[in-house]
Amino acid sequence: MYTFLTYSVSLFVIVISVFITLFVKYELEQMFREKKDVVPFHICNVVITLMVSCGAHAVMTIYIIGNEFNLILQLVILMFIIIPIYISGHFAFEKYKSVYRKYINADNGKVIVLNEKYLKKKKLPSKLKNYNAISKEK
Repeated sequence: MYTFLTYSVSLFVIVISVFITLFVKYELEQMFREKKDVVPFHICNVVITLMVSCGAHAVMTIYIIGNEFNLILQLVILMFIIIPIYISGHFAFEKYKSVYRKYINADNGKVIVLNEKYLKKKKLPSKLKNYNAISKEK
């Protein structure tokens, strides 16, 4: 029972950590104007996720449950949990990025096509169209 609780908390922490690290990786790639994925970012993301999940697992094992913590064994087990979640999260994030991309640009930097799905996603609800109409008239 305690093992299931410990790994459930670790899984929850892994999923949150993978989402956050993939988002930060995407923002860093935009900041450095990288066109393709950068492998060191992926390695850093997996290491960061491993550290966070190992810390959560250690706290749950030692302080909450009161059992002994075997570091090497837990690192191997957590890596086998992290890798499939990270890979599937990466592919899901790449699909989301490609579907809701604002525009497609050419090699010379000019905008070729505005994405229809991005424009539909950013549409305001009809209730909010005239929300601030009085201040716009002034």
